[in-house]
Amino acid sequence: MTQNIAVIAANGKSGQLIVREAVDRGLDVTAVVRGENKTVAQHAIIKDLFDLTAADLAGFDVVVDAFGAWTPETFPQHSTSLKHLADVLSSADARLIVVGGAGSLYVNPEHTVQLSQTDGFPEAFLPLATAMGDSLAELRERSDVRWTYVSPAADFQADGPRTGKYVLAGEEFTANEAGESAISYADYAIAIVDEATAAPENAHINERISVRW
Repeated sequence: MTQNIAVIAANGKSGQLIVREAVDRGLDVTAVVRGENKTVAQHAIIKDLFDLTAADLAGFDVVVDAFGAWTPETFPQHSTSLKHLADVLSSADARLIVVGGAGSLYVNPEHTVQLSQTDGFPEAFLPLATAMGDSLAELRERSDVRWTYVSPAADFQADGPRTGKYVLAGEEFTANEAGESAISYADYAIAIVDEATAAPENAHINERISVRW
């Protein structure tokens, strides 16, 4: 049973909600932040992600990576940050759960076409989706880390409601009966903590999963 969880980039919008969800469920939560801890976590590590060591993350059952890079010059950090965390957690017992993107979800059963490669995908989001997709592809090559990559729905709503419900899916893009693919950050946080606390037989180790309403 998961007891100790670290949330990296905990001051971000998704990070803060994941911390709150975990604390509300009685978990012992450590926020990993570069500056002042703005979360409700019981503990904090004040350190840049790229400076984290194996000793910093020792003793955690789960490490949640909520890091994001949102400008073209920092997009490569999706790969470099994930590689650093994977190296730090190499051969450790701790699970690494990654807050991912939707653009790399597949739209065909053969898994040859991703959402970001389809007509109508917003051009403005393509560089970010490509960078996040590349980081997932690199993570798939790691067998020395117990990782899980969690893609949100296409419409990832920062201020959406907390309904307490979501649909768990896999590698392929899915939508509801109305053709909508959406999830709030709050309900996504529920899914992250559900995965973090899942029994071993139900955990999605070395898999990508996705969530939507």
